[in-house]
Amino acid sequence: MKEIIIFGTGEIGQLAYYYFTHDSPYQVAAFTADSEFIQEQTLMGLPVTPFENIIDTYPPEYFDMFVALSYRKMNSIRAEKYNAAKTKGYKLVSYVCSKSVLWDDLAIGDNCLILENQTIQPTVRIGSNVMIWSGNHLGHGSTINDHTYISSHVCISGHVEIGTNCFVGVNAAIKDFVRIGNGVFVSMGALVTKDIEDGAVVLGSRGTILPSDSETATSMKRMYFGM
Repeated sequence: MKEIIIFGTGEIGQLAYYYFTHDSPYQVAAFTADSEFIQEQTLMGLPVTPFENIIDTYPPEYFDMFVALSYRKMNSIRAEKYNAAKTKGYKLVSYVCSKSVLWDDLAIGDNCLILENQTIQPTVRIGSNVMIWSGNHLGHGSTINDHTYISSHVCISGHVEIGTNCFVGVNAAIKDFVRIGNGVFVSMGALVTKDIEDGAVVLGSRGTILPSDSETATSMKRMYFGM
């Protein structure tokens, strides 16, 4: 098993270091970030190397990588660095916490971070670069596509499809056989009972839907995600 480099020196990078170190076969060798964001030369007792020249010190022939960035700009920054790492030739690894319930037929892409206390039912499909925080229910036959972020205590019923670059807030609930489009923001505590078009915002227990071209939807995404 190769050692890994963690891209990201903030809160999520440090959290990923903890999980990989305590609950995976991987050993973290170093951190990396774009040079403009590096403030210290070490983190967790490990070197921090600029991403611009990471290949010189930690070549992809000998090291894998995990991109540990947040949902900022609806996950687009994490997606950008995910693609940049792959362009440099790095294999991106995934982490699934051992303190979860899942089945052998779970299909999962690369660069996923899936934390503890998940109930993941049979025939679930999870794309690449997906983050799933702790304590969720993923119903049978559901699909979560690339570059999406699922917060804690979300209930996803059976045969749901969630598109790319989505964000699902804490305590949201999604009805079975619903399709959520790409770039959708499901807010904290929202109830989703019908298909959602690309770019929309879903609010509250009544499942109020704001279309992507509404001023309120745009301002909410700007406020929450820096868009």
